[in-house]
Amino acid sequence: MIRPLIVFVALWLFASSLCVRVTAAEDPTKASTSAAARADATKGIPLDQLDEKSRATVSDILKKAGIFRRMPVSVVDCDPNLYLFLVRNPEVVVNIWQVMKVTTVSAERVKPGVYKATDGAGTACNIQFVHSSPDTHVILADGAYSGPLFLRPVKCRCVIVLKSAYVKETDGRIHVTSRMDTFIDLDSAGLELFAKTVQPLVGKAADHNFTETAAFFGTLCRAAERNPAGVERLSAKLTKLDPKVRDEFLKRTAAVAEVAKPAAQGQGETVVVSDAGHAKKPAATATRDQTPTGRPIQQASGGTGHFRR
Repeated sequence: MIRPLIVFVALWLFASSLCVRVTAAEDPTKASTSAAARADATKGIPLDQLDEKSRATVSDILKKAGIFRRMPVSVVDCDPNLYLFLVRNPEVVVNIWQVMKVTTVSAERVKPGVYKATDGAGTACNIQFVHSSPDTHVILADGAYSGPLFLRPVKCRCVIVLKSAYVKETDGRIHVTSRMDTFIDLDSAGLELFAKTVQPLVGKAADHNFTETAAFFGTLCRAAERNPAGVERLSAKLTKLDPKVRDEFLKRTAAVAEVAKPAAQGQGETVVVSDAGHAKKPAATATRDQTPTGRPIQQASGGTGHFRR
């Protein structure tokens, strides 16, 4: 149950990053299930900005979740405008991977911010964005697994916290730093014990999926810069998207190609990004190789869209 849900939610590039404080005992390049990381992730959830119903659901899952994982920090070269579009429209990435024939996951948009998804292996889940801002996304997921592994459907609820930060290089390019925090509540104490037992193996697969997804965002951005005609041809194959979403994808990628023209040199700096994904006045000096605490972080390699199952 845990694996397919995390495989799906890892379609988003997501979570705590330059804006997240890192305790002295934590290495941002590695995943963590520690109590300190969990407390830090919980503190970073803007509960006061959620509607009453969402706040109650998120709070209940946080209280009951028997499994927590903070995934490694990832850094990728990606246009913030395209990045936020892909985060908030995960069906676009799913459809691209379907065209590439590298996934069995499917995603159906019910309405903006709400999705139904299946993994092709017995898991069906509902996904809802309950908070979205340039640096923080909070996502609720609930679903069930029906298959030969268990005698009855197994239910699960998740809270996914996704934070992002943006660093402008001296050459004008912007890198996105991201990390994902997940809180998972299973409906059975026995299954929860089993899940905790296999978490090291499942967690590594989830970490890999997250890193590869981040890298794929960067790969798609570079393709938009260097081969806009090819991306336009790709968009014509995305037949499972709402036409308005497909048109917006084409618009965003075309804008990336235009912005890719040589930028003026400048000092490396942390960039404040508007809700539309546009860079605004720098907030502070930084580099893509460090968190605010000065700890080094790793950059994602070029992604291909292939995932461990």
